[in-house]
Amino acid sequence: MPGAIGLALLAFGLAALVWTHGERAILGLPPEEFARLTALTALVLFISGSLFSRYRGRFAAFVGHLVSWVVIFIGLIVLYTHRVELESVALRVMAELRPGAAVTVAPGEVSVRRGFDGAFVVRGAANETPLDFIFDTGANVVVLTADAAARLGYGADDLAYRVPVLTANGRTLAAPIVLDTLAVGDIVETDVRALVARPDALPGNLLGMSFLDRLDSYEVRRDVLVLRGRG
Repeated sequence: MPGAIGLALLAFGLAALVWTHGERAILGLPPEEFARLTALTALVLFISGSLFSRYRGRFAAFVGHLVSWVVIFIGLIVLYTHRVELESVALRVMAELRPGAAVTVAPGEVSVRRGFDGAFVVRGAANETPLDFIFDTGANVVVLTADAAARLGYGADDLAYRVPVLTANGRTLAAPIVLDTLAVGDIVETDVRALVARPDALPGNLLGMSFLDRLDSYEVRRDVLVLRGRG
């Protein structure tokens, strides 16, 4: 019965809108408001008619399902209201589960979980190319391996090994370059000085002071490295 009334109401509303060409008030309401009210009322009648047919003689089941849907609706509202806080929690959980991942926990603030080997291996990007870097305050500049430089497009003819450096394997020479961009999470620095080590001279890229000095701050909190950009 409610469904039939809803259908009749919808037909009446359409007829009224056609009759007035949608240009005059209907029952004292502007055409747009009348159309919305008619559609909403018809929808409620359709739904109530469906529920009436489904739960006829089962009032207790109807009340139980209604309560469940109300609880779900309230839960969705609560989740939406606290979506920003929940997103922050999710990012922190991600940082815990993925050592090395640069997780943006606030604008300009990135956290990195210590790896299982005890080092902070930071996942970043040089010239928009993803690279892993070992956090190293003892390195005066950012240092790339020869393989990483090749990934950035530096060939043997582009590198002049003339800067003396001291590595775990002894003294060697490195080639100076300037990275257009170096990013860790949403922290992005431009024109960053770097060196390219000779092949097999380093086990990995080093995130050195030519990048770290540009930050507002960096600190280690137990097993978490926190980087804060100036922007």
